[in-house]
Amino acid sequence: MTLATVLMGVLASGPAHGYDIKRVHDERFPASKKLAFGQVYATLGRLERDGLVESVETSQDGGPERTVYALTAKGEWHLRDWLASTEPAGPYVADELVRKTVTAVHTGADAVDFLRRQRAVHLDAMRALVRERERSTSVGERIAVDHALMHLDADVRWLDEARERVANHDTRSHR
Repeated sequence: MTLATVLMGVLASGPAHGYDIKRVHDERFPASKKLAFGQVYATLGRLERDGLVESVETSQDGGPERTVYALTAKGEWHLRDWLASTEPAGPYVADELVRKTVTAVHTGADAVDFLRRQRAVHLDAMRALVRERERSTSVGERIAVDHALMHLDADVRWLDEARERVANHDTRSHR
């Protein structure tokens, strides 16, 4: 998923200015990191440069200048094409969690303790997402939260298996 295409998906509902685009994105993906305004406007600038969106209005109602963006015909086609294509399946074998665990094993650090503490972090994140899902009234938000929950659940299962594997193995042989 590219941020640019997701922002175009927000604009598929109609023209909007950057503040509203950011707000809608953050509402649609409550389990994701909130977007920075600079990231939104830089992405909109690239989309405009590439002819996928256009500025249709600029106003300054006593505050900062606000530009309203809309999808172009080329942007609508690009969005439809993106939505029609499938994504390659994982695996995501080189994420930071795996890198840190493997490095801990190879350096003799206490990987078992790290995995135990990381499991607690994941469980806290899962509890927060469950609360978020219970508050949500949007099907889209619930789908996004469920996706994050299932990934965290898979990570917790991996953390448990990795912790057991490390605890039962002499890691000195892997240095």
